[in-house]
Amino acid sequence: MEAFLAKAKESSRVLSTLSGAEKNRILKEMAEALRANTPTLLKANALDMADAEVNNLAPSLKDRLLLDEERIDGMAVAIEEIAALKEPVGRVLDGWVTEDGLKIEKVSVPIGVIGIIYESRPNVTSDTAALSFKSANVCVLKGGKEAQNSNEAIAKVLQEVLKKNDLPEALISLIPDASREGVAKLIKMDKYVDLIVPRGGEGLIRYVSENASVPVVKHDKGQCHTYIDEDANIENAIAIAINAKVQRPGVCNSMETLLVDTAIAEEVLPQLKSAFDAAHTELKGCEFTQKSIEVAPATEEDYDTEYLANILNIRVVDGVEGAIEHIVRFGSGHSEAIITENITTAEAFLNGIDAAAVYVNASTRFTDGGAFGFGAEVGISTNKLHARGPMGIEGLTTYKFKIYGSGQIR
Repeated sequence: MEAFLAKAKESSRVLSTLSGAEKNRILKEMAEALRANTPTLLKANALDMADAEVNNLAPSLKDRLLLDEERIDGMAVAIEEIAALKEPVGRVLDGWVTEDGLKIEKVSVPIGVIGIIYESRPNVTSDTAALSFKSANVCVLKGGKEAQNSNEAIAKVLQEVLKKNDLPEALISLIPDASREGVAKLIKMDKYVDLIVPRGGEGLIRYVSENASVPVVKHDKGQCHTYIDEDANIENAIAIAINAKVQRPGVCNSMETLLVDTAIAEEVLPQLKSAFDAAHTELKGCEFTQKSIEVAPATEEDYDTEYLANILNIRVVDGVEGAIEHIVRFGSGHSEAIITENITTAEAFLNGIDAAAVYVNASTRFTDGGAFGFGAEVGISTNKLHARGPMGIEGLTTYKFKIYGSGQIR
């Protein structure tokens, strides 16, 4: 592991010699290489899907794992979108002249070597590799064992493009030891690794956060809520709630708990039940909800559970303050939404909720690098420092100060 990471660290110097135009040209070649190797990638993914059947993987995990021609083309499009983004490195973020006549520039620079630990989704391999390359960072990747064949095939395609351009394969590579012991070594190699980005289950995030000596940006669980206020447009509210839960239940920005204002609960709950029944959603509810519609009881543990499945909690709350109180207690700082036509209530919610993304009259499913215009994302950070929310190329840069003098001494 140490020799592998030392090689990755050494290769980072090569990236500093590439111009933005060169990086963009190579990224476009990577996108075309993915399309050209679609049959190979599908074959590798079929092996992972077969193993998923044998190991009885949950439907949500199978959905994340699956590659088809459309998803592979989507991976290629994401790389092309990253190539089209403005150059993130070398930008002068600020500049001034001090009283001593020193000219100071605050300039964006790459972080260095980034270790990315993730589960299930093979597209993360290409997305994070492209984002890292664009921002002049080396990425060392540790995907989940359930996607091993797919990840290896994708990484090989990208590495072939690097080789074709006389660049070291170490710029984009999978760690040689993908076991738990290998991860334990990786997250303590602060001599070579500058940042760890874990994205996956709650257990993985906790393990990395508690044991890493390398700085960590967490992609924590998505305990997302939508609150339907008494001043909501009910038709919009139902459509947004359905989208937030049903459109893709197995992702971190899907809604896990729906909050309903007590002032409209009796009116809107039957309509919500009808819509969710049509979407085959399993519903759980508080005591008030159970009196209005037929649902299973929701427990305190349920409110703290990221289902990643077509299961939804419903809780009736006392206005926007009741909604905020619930989210403060159970939210994970990911994405929260209010449905209301009352601007005062909307602003109270926006200001009262401490989360990476807070919505008014829109689905939490938009918390995504592509939807935000970032091309793709390394993850959705629930940290408050360095990066927060969808972490695109700007989140993969830091800065340094360049100081120009003319003989000044202090």
